[in-house]
Amino acid sequence: MRMKPSLQKLAAAALIVTLGLTGCSTAKEVLAVGEAAEKNPGPCPEAFALYEASRMVEFRGEEAYNNVGFTAEIDKVRSLCRYVGDSPISADLTLDISFGRGPAAQESSATYQYFVAVTRKNIDVIEKQVFPITIDFPVGENVVRATENVGEIIIPRANDTTSGANFEIIVGFELTPEQIAFNADGKRFRVSAGQN
Repeated sequence: MRMKPSLQKLAAAALIVTLGLTGCSTAKEVLAVGEAAEKNPGPCPEAFALYEASRMVEFRGEEAYNNVGFTAEIDKVRSLCRYVGDSPISADLTLDISFGRGPAAQESSATYQYFVAVTRKNIDVIEKQVFPITIDFPVGENVVRATENVGEIIIPRANDTTSGANFEIIVGFELTPEQIAFNADGKRFRVSAGQN
């Protein structure tokens, strides 16, 4: 939805996003009590992994199977939101991620970084935060799966007619330009790279 420039400035000034890891009540808790009987006036923001940033493949040398270090892939993104009246949008975000240790990885642990960004749909980024996650690979295991629960995401709305459909919650890995190009070209080494 395109807004007039003056409305865009007003909406941009009114939109402050807070991404938290702990503390506040979650959208699930809000749904369980209080205003739960009242329906959201519109849909929730779409939550998804950005294609070019949904996988991470680390090469130690040229692009070859035997040079694959650590890998990761966002398997699933889930979000639930709640908003009524002129209240801000309160959303939860959960990511299922698979992490891999390839044939060139000598270490038994790796730290990955993923981002969560809130955008005005098809317009611009309102807020982006980066979160580190360290994964330990047990002896003999080259794939680890984890579920990351990002804390409450608060998206203020300009007024009570502003729908969650005006926003998106986008996730992905922090990547090098070479890793982004690798993904954009559709090349793949799965998280199981290096396993027999």
